[in-house]
Amino acid sequence: MNTPSPALLGWRVALLALAALAFAGCGSTPAPRDYTPVAVRFHLESNSGDGTPVALPNSGLSLLLNSKPVLTEGDVVDVDLVQVDLGRCLYFQLTPAATRDFYRLSVSHQGRRLVLLLDGIAMGARLVDGPITNGAVFIFIERPDEELPALVANLKKSSVAMQREIARRP
Repeated sequence: MNTPSPALLGWRVALLALAALAFAGCGSTPAPRDYTPVAVRFHLESNSGDGTPVALPNSGLSLLLNSKPVLTEGDVVDVDLVQVDLGRCLYFQLTPAATRDFYRLSVSHQGRRLVLLLDGIAMGARLVDGPITNGAVFIFIERPDEELPALVANLKKSSVAMQREIARRP
């Protein structure tokens, strides 16, 4: 009977140990989240008379939107709740690439409204009234003020998670 040499046996044990470690991560569960992920989509108001109809929840403002979003959660690097002259609103900071694209869009689509959808529900709209050069999108949303801090926390954490996922892609 042929018995393997001690060196060969050591290599086999090492390979088995590495294989066990490699496959151990396959069945693991993801780390628990301390937030509720939120899908963020910004759509432009349709100017052709056709599009996807939406209505804002409190004001009832009805709009027709282009079906393709112009910005998504992958374009957002930060979200904050800010106080401006007219009240509290959400501030979205865009990635450098999205800032360039949104600048061009804001130049060519002045007079149309930009509508924020959170998890597919229209929550706010703003008029594109001039070029937006700094990637900062301010938008008032139709949610009670007391809900805004928790919403912003979820948006911020969703944005961070999305940017980490994008950074991991080859």
